[in-house]
Amino acid sequence: MARKTNGSATMRDVARLAGVSIKTVSNILNGYQYVRPETRERVDDAIRELGYHVNVSARNLSRGRTGAIALVLPALRGVYFAELADAVMREASRRGLTVFIEQTNAERDRELRVLDGSYRSRFDGVLYSPLALGQHDLPLFDVDFPLVLLGERVFDGGVDHVTMSNVEGARAATEHVLDRGATTVVPLGVKDDPSPSSGTLRFQGFRDALRSRGLDVDPRAVIGVPDYFHATGAATIARILDSGVEPDAVVAFTDTLALGALAALQDRGLRVPEDVLLIGFDNIDEANYSRPPLSTIDPGRDVIAHRAVALLEERIQLQFDGVPREERPAPRRIVIDFELIQRRSTLR
Repeated sequence: MARKTNGSATMRDVARLAGVSIKTVSNILNGYQYVRPETRERVDDAIRELGYHVNVSARNLSRGRTGAIALVLPALRGVYFAELADAVMREASRRGLTVFIEQTNAERDRELRVLDGSYRSRFDGVLYSPLALGQHDLPLFDVDFPLVLLGERVFDGGVDHVTMSNVEGARAATEHVLDRGATTVVPLGVKDDPSPSSGTLRFQGFRDALRSRGLDVDPRAVIGVPDYFHATGAATIARILDSGVEPDAVVAFTDTLALGALAALQDRGLRVPEDVLLIGFDNIDEANYSRPPLSTIDPGRDVIAHRAVALLEERIQLQFDGVPREERPAPRRIVIDFELIQRRSTLR
């Protein structure tokens, strides 16, 4: 028999070379345990010799599944979301799933399309981080396809939800700079919209920390931001300084805001950490390479990805096994713990 080593080999070719049935090859590829070691070894040798690759798409389709999930995010321009997408893709790949990424740009119409069922024919399930939708949209999340919610805009939506410790993490960041002698601490990343979001939750943790020490924030420093990009951080800290506030610490609600603020502070001749302590939130890769390196709150991005993909895979299996909705586990909300990463930006 001609040896096919260009990826065109079939399961039949593997079976013929190993001297076993196609069913035996299939059992081994699907993790069936009760196969004699010598048989498994012959099949593995044949797979390596032929360069055989499993057609995951065909295998999944034969089971009524696509083998693909959708990851729907507001914008990949946001560094945190880009790194979250990378973590999700790595976790999904480990589980034999393909990830398709949809960017909504936080547009309400595009976010609503995720919930109207149009994704069902293309994907086995959806990981969804909405930004334009909120608590008033809760009834829309009662969907009949596997869905796991990410983020802080919607709570108790009747689906599994994986989120981070926003309030607790921001409080820890604020206490960190207070413990280092700061007395005029300003927030960076406040949202004008009072509805749940990472900004409003982190501001809550920020104020809780100040009030526990008998302090409060200068109202001149409470400036709403439209987004969490570098330029916004630079522009907002400049406005705070121009208002007459003289901070000795800045607690930024994202690392990108903090990095923008770092550049603006240095442009004003203020040194970090000597004059101003600076801490961010998200532990993006860039934070470790700023000058000085940025202290930050690590929200557990890899753990979020792991738990979210695992939950979605479980829901997908229940769906395709035909388990009635009333017999499935109740929706779960999982809050991932954080870690404070101390770097040079808060070390005097």
